[in-house]
Amino acid sequence: MSGLFITLEGVDGAGKSSHLDWLAAAIRARGRVVRMTREPGGTPLGELLREIVLHQPMHPETEALVMFAARREHLSQIIRPALAAGEVVISDRFTDASFAYQCGGRGLPEARLAALEQWVHGDLQPDLTLLFDVPTEIAAARLANAREPDRFEREQGEFHGRVRAAYLRRAAAYPMRIRVIDGGRTLDEVRSQLAVILGTLF
Repeated sequence: MSGLFITLEGVDGAGKSSHLDWLAAAIRARGRVVRMTREPGGTPLGELLREIVLHQPMHPETEALVMFAARREHLSQIIRPALAAGEVVISDRFTDASFAYQCGGRGLPEARLAALEQWVHGDLQPDLTLLFDVPTEIAAARLANAREPDRFEREQGEFHGRVRAAYLRRAAAYPMRIRVIDGGRTLDEVRSQLAVILGTLF
């Protein structure tokens, strides 16, 4: 079997993490080997870089470079080998997040990140991206009583609005790859939609 690369995206609080384990179990039930991972992170170095980027202040360009540095290790050590072995890789975020947060949120030029994207992973793109979308007010309410917020979660509503808008522009630009999921629906309703999407893949 050929490998399959699935990514989950969305603003903080959109609810994507609530469906990761369910999604992996649903795919395993179809007889596939699943590798679950996340960005930034996924590797020992990537996890160290994750702690830095989530908690240390830095210039937006530095932030983007750190993200892509972690991604390069992630691709080399986890994603490409798993795909070559025929596994299904499910990643909590990938490059769409960089365009959403560093371009949409921080205002970096898209051309700059597109150059990094080409350099770091070339033509490799997810086979499917599930974009969990909710209004920023709902996302903020969900995060209000969560853990201690990280550097991105502490940003004001305008920032998260720009991130959401950037994600939706990506979805409009790549409709064959990015499927928008209404993260404001009930757990069962979302999983019913996910099951239909999975049925088109397996």
